[in-house]
Amino acid sequence: MKLLLVEDEPKLASFIKKGFENEAYELEVAYDGRVGQSLLEQNRYDVVILDVNLPYVNGFELCRRLRQHDRQVPVLLLTALDSIDDKVTGFEAGADDYLVKPFEFRELLLRTRALAKRGTDAPTVKHLLRMADLELNLDAKTVTRAGQRIELTTREYSLLEYLLLNRGKTVTRVDIAERVWELNFDTNTNVIDVYVSYLRKKIDKGFEPKLIHTVVGMGYVMREG
Repeated sequence: MKLLLVEDEPKLASFIKKGFENEAYELEVAYDGRVGQSLLEQNRYDVVILDVNLPYVNGFELCRRLRQHDRQVPVLLLTALDSIDDKVTGFEAGADDYLVKPFEFRELLLRTRALAKRGTDAPTVKHLLRMADLELNLDAKTVTRAGQRIELTTREYSLLEYLLLNRGKTVTRVDIAERVWELNFDTNTNVIDVYVSYLRKKIDKGFEPKLIHTVVGMGYVMREG
C-alpha cells in the first residue's frame, strides 16, 4: 500500500508518517503543492492525503489537477476549514473524503483503509491521457491518433506524456530537460527541439487539429488548434 501525504506542517507530517509506517504502509511526504503535483505526475499511489492550505498550489487546486488525468485514485482532504461551503468546495474539486483538524490518527487510518478498499474494489479502468483524437495509454504505454497506432521511442513517449500532463500550459526547454531528460539544460544543444520535431512528424503530420505548438522565445504547449 503506497500513500502520498502533502502537508506543510513538518511535525504533523512526521506524526502521520510514523503512524502509517507502524501499520506497514509506505508513505511519501511533500511539503508544498508544487512538489506534491510533481510526485503525482511521476508515481502511482493507492490513496492521496492532501492538506488544503498548502504553499504554491492549495489542496483544492491540486485535487482538481490530479482529477484531470487520474479519476480513480482516492483523495482525502485534511484541513482546519470545517464549514459546509469548504466541504462542498473540496468534494467539487474531486475529493472522496474530508477530515477536519485536529483529528485522531485512528480515524485517519480507518478512513484511509476504507478509501484504499474502495479503490481496490473499483472496476478496472485504463489510465488514459487524451487530447482531440490523440490517446496515450499509461498502462500499455501505447499511443494512437484517430484510432491509428503510432510507434514512439522511449524518449518520444516520455516527452509526449509530459506535454499531455501539462496540456494548455507552456513548458520551457529547461522544464523538459529536467523532467524528461533528468539533466541540467545545456543552452548550446538543440536536442529538445529535435525531439519535438520528431514527435510532431509522428502525431501531427497528416492529422488535424495540430496539437504541438511553439511559443516563441518560451517553449512549447499542447493545445487543440
